[in-house]
Formats: sequence, C-alpha cells, structure tokens
Amino acid sequence: MVNMSYIPMILKYTSPEAVPLSFKLGRRKICGIPEEFSPKVSREFVDSNIQKITVEGKNRSGLTIRADYTEYRDFPVTEWRVTITNNGKKDTPIISELRIGGEIACGKSTLKYGNGDTCKRDGYSFFEKEIDEKISLTPFSGTSCQGAFPYMTVRGEGVELRAAIGFPSKWIAEIAPTERGISFLCGQDRCHTRLSSGESFTSPRLTLMAYGAGSEYRGINIWRRFYFAHILPKDNGAPMPPKLCLHNFRAEGKPEFTGATEENQIGAINEYLRKGMKPDVWWIDAGWYPCDYNWPRIGTWKVDEARFPRGLAPIGEACKENDIDFLLWFEPERVRKGEEIDREHPEWLLSVGESDNKLFDLGNPEARAWITDRVDSIIKASGVKIYRQDFNFDPLPIWKENEAPDRIGFLENRHAMGYLAYWDELVLRNPGLIIDSCASGGRRNDLETMRRAITLHYTDVGYGDHPIKQKQHREMFEWIPYFRAHNMNWFDPKTGKYDGKEREPDTFAYYNAFAPSMTDMVRYDVDEEKARYVRNIHWRWRTLAKIMVEGDYYPITECRGSTEDWYAAQFDNPKTRCGFVILMRNADAEEDYFNLKLPYVSELCTSLNFVSRTWIKEYSPEELSRGIDVKLEKREATVLAYTYNP
Repeated sequence: MVNMSYIPMILKYTSPEAVPLSFKLGRRKICGIPEEFSPKVSREFVDSNIQKITVEGKNRSGLTIRADYTEYRDFPVTEWRVTITNNGKKDTPIISELRIGGEIACGKSTLKYGNGDTCKRDGYSFFEKEIDEKISLTPFSGTSCQGAFPYMTVRGEGVELRAAIGFPSKWIAEIAPTERGISFLCGQDRCHTRLSSGESFTSPRLTLMAYGAGSEYRGINIWRRFYFAHILPKDNGAPMPPKLCLHNFRAEGKPEFTGATEENQIGAINEYLRKGMKPDVWWIDAGWYPCDYNWPRIGTWKVDEARFPRGLAPIGEACKENDIDFLLWFEPERVRKGEEIDREHPEWLLSVGESDNKLFDLGNPEARAWITDRVDSIIKASGVKIYRQDFNFDPLPIWKENEAPDRIGFLENRHAMGYLAYWDELVLRNPGLIIDSCASGGRRNDLETMRRAITLHYTDVGYGDHPIKQKQHREMFEWIPYFRAHNMNWFDPKTGKYDGKEREPDTFAYYNAFAPSMTDMVRYDVDEEKARYVRNIHWRWRTLAKIMVEGDYYPITECRGSTEDWYAAQFDNPKTRCGFVILMRNADAEEDYFNLKLPYVSELCTSLNFVSRTWIKEYSPEELSRGIDVKLEKREATVLAYTYNP
C-alpha cells in the first residue's frame, strides 16, 4: 500500500505575481503576472478533489496573459499551463524564452530520464545523472517523445518529484542546480515570435507530483494511481478495461489492410466468434481507402467503394451486434501529392522541397473544420468506436521552412493546439469515442495527448523481439500504464535464437505480450486444438490484465533488452489482496534458477499462497524474505499468482 503521508505540494498557486512563468517581451523580461496587467483570479472546484484557478490579466496594449492552475487534492499533484494572447490592434514585440516552472527546494538531487521512442532498438531506455550542472532535454523531432521522454524523476533530499510535460510537439526541459535544490523550467523549444491581433501562443502543461523520499516503488505507484484516476480516458464513463484486439491482417495476401473487404472482415469476425475467441476490439488499420494496394498513398479520406460497396457500416454493425469496439485507422496530418486534399485544397498544406509528404495544417481553422467534418462523417456512418490516429513523418523541417525570422515556433504552436482541438471536437460530436494515439509508434505520447487517448501502438520496434519488449514495458508500466502489445514471435523454435522471421506465437510470445491490451496474431482459420489453447491463454491474460489496471506495479529486474537476462515483475492489488509475479528466462540466460524476492508484501499478510502451473504452496513473510528459487528452461515463462491472508 502506498503511504501518502508527508507530501508537500510543489509550485502551488499563491498570488498572480508568483505565477511560475517567465518570458521576454522584446528586450524586457516578465515574471509572473505583474500588477500592470490588472490580474483577476477565478476559482472553480471541479469536484471535491480538483481545484482549478485561473489568473488572467491584460495590459494597456492588449497583451493578455492567462495562467491555468490545477490542484489535485487526492494526490500530491499540481499543474500549470499559460497562454499569451494579443487582444490589441498592433503586433506584439517578439515573445521569446517562454518558460513555466521555478525553483524546487529539494537539496542535492539526481535526475532519472528516458529517451522515449527513438524508432530504434535503443529506445525506451532510462538514464540517471546528478544535477550538478544545467541539463537540457528536448526531442530531436517535431513529435514529443522521439529521443527525449517527457516524463522524468528528480530524487532529492527527503523529497522526490515526478514531472510530466504535456505538449504534442518539440518541448524543452531545463533542469539546473540552485542553492536550495534545483530549478525546473519547461516550454516550447522554439519560441521567438510576434503575435498579430487575435493570435495566441500556449505553453506546455507542466504536471508536478511531489512525495516523501522512499523506495523507487513508492513514486511509481503514486503516479500510476494518479494516472488511472485522472489521466486515462474513461470507456463510456467507466474505468478503461483490458481489451483484446483481433484482426484479419494482410487479407488476400495484400499489405496491411489494402486487401480488406466487407466479406473477408465479417467472415473473420464470425469465425473467431464461432471458435470462442471473442475480441474486444476489431482492428482495421491502414489501407481501407482508395490506394491501389499502396497504403501510404493517403490524403483521400473516402471508403474504397470497389472493396466496400456498402461502405464500412456492415462491419461496424457486425461489431456492435457482438459487443466489439470497431477501430479504424487515419493519418490526417500527412497528405501525398495528387490525392484529394492536395488537388482540391493545396492552400491547407505545408511542404518542404520535393518531398511527397505534405503537412495538413491543423492550425488553420478552415482546414481543421473540413477534416473534422470528413472524419466525423466516416466515424458516424461506419459505427467506429475507436478512432486511431497515426503520424508517420517529422513535421519540424516543414515548420522551419515555412516560418519567417520573426515567427519562429508560431506555426508549430498553432498546429499543436489545433491537433488537440481537433480531437476534442471529434469526441464532443461522438460521445463515447475512444482515441488511440500513434506516431510511428510512441513518438507523440506526452501527457496532454494521453489525457485524450490511449496508446495501442507504443512502438514500431521489436514486436516479436522479446527482450526488447521487456525493456519497453519496463518504462510503459511505470509512466503510461495502459498500453497494448503484440504477441509476435521472431525466434527460431529449434535454436531459440532471434532471427527476425515471423512465426506463430508460442507461450513465451504470449507472456511477453501480457499488457492491459493485447493483439493476438492467431489466425481466424486455426484448427480446434489451437483454438482451445488460445481460449485458455486468453482467459489467463484477462485475469492478469485486470490486476495490471487495478493494482500496483513493482519492477524486479533491470531490463537491458538482452537475451542473457531474466525478467521479473510483480503486480499487486491491495484491495482484493491478490497479485502475481511474471517470470521469464530469456534464450541465452545461463542461470537455471531465479531467486525471487518480492519487492512488496502487504503488511496485512500473515501468509501468502502461491499458485503456479505445477504447484501450490503457502509462504510466511519470513520465508518470502529469504526468496523463492524458481527454475525455468531457456526461453520459458511462468506466472506465479497469489492471494494473501489477513
């Protein structure tokens, strides 16, 4: 159980002039919201646990500063976001170096941070560094998680801090030592722009969680509980349940879903149901629009009438009749030359050089209204429950190419805010719609995005490379704890070696895919013996995934992405007094036994009953402290489920 005692709030609201904001207006530096802006304060209690404070002021030239502050009273969390608007008639001087944050009294500190999704095997790695000089972190592209992860931990003297930056583009975090602790500042990396009349510029949202220093597990699980309570979107008002995803992938032997038809999709759904393998999500990804079997040919958002003469509605109806969420893929921000939008609305597109990829400008209100109407009409006509948005190229060079020296960062900021407004409008028009965030994997899963979306495809790397998945899951379970994994298998069953070739999922592949959401690559046309095996493992996954989304997480082993390692993690639900440990011996791990010492044993526990596939045994807390020796063969996995007695 997480102890919530001794928890100071960080950067609480006190007064307008103390708002943790700084920026340059021309050559003048402004801090907080000074008296010359005649700031006004309004307060709102969203519920008994959430207080929102808005501080807004305008100076004589019409420059308006609005600071939005949120305080969560059931968790030690504060949040800030600032918007600057020109409500005057003339252009503003150059606005630059816009930062939110401030000094945090935490003594000598270290920073634990990650590199996010690099689209390479080195992604999802953690690093730790003493804060003895200024540290700057920023993604290396125009997406928020590529090369720098917008989630980090500061470990100080007697206090620890978790910080999350919510901004779906290129943010920057600057952490530097001070006499009392550290200075933590964040903003949009590129900000040097005037604002014309009516224009706005919005900072990232900075979310700060502070708690008394203790074990690493303490901070992990306070954050996870906060995330499930206040960040993860609801499913029709209820907590998001585990979701099993199935599909008819590469139908007719064509790439992605370019071979999908009404017949082969509904036929596969019916076969899965007949064999007792019911999905929660039916997945149709790239290729359902006219594209000539070349799925990246995007920019004409219409259903391919040749393959779907009645549209996608029959598939949506089949899903609805069987209580299945229909997921449909879109990539609205990318447009290829010659497609509908390029032909009919080139004024809505930004480009650089001769690239085939053009950026649909979501910051343009007219363009955003058009794409909202088009996508909304497809969602409604097709019965879509999960809107999946992908983004497969870097927009940063395009923004740079299309901005003037006195407008650096403005197009980027306007696009980021338009992207969020687009999603908000889709959900407003389609109550109950779930959004799935993807950007060539997990390149845009910052906290502002995650307030609106789940991530059902957190990476494009290592679907069937199990040690790499273990490393990725180590970071995801800690910071973005609702995600999906594939059960692909790229290991030779004879040698146990990785070779990158796709094979039928085996038990080890399934266990590596155990996450709150899972895609099973099993085909709909398997025989009954295989279907029986799959039904059994689906039941196992559902039982464990429920604990993953309701309980706490305790990583046991370091994850290096190496076939030479064991992998172990514990999930525990103190409310139901049950949990499990998942153990895996990778293909080249030499040790036959793993001495399992549980990171967490409830103080209520007088005995713990472990159940594995082959044995049931009761352990006292004293026996557990000495560890349990578990033997596995190479490339074997097991789950030790347990209950504990009060």
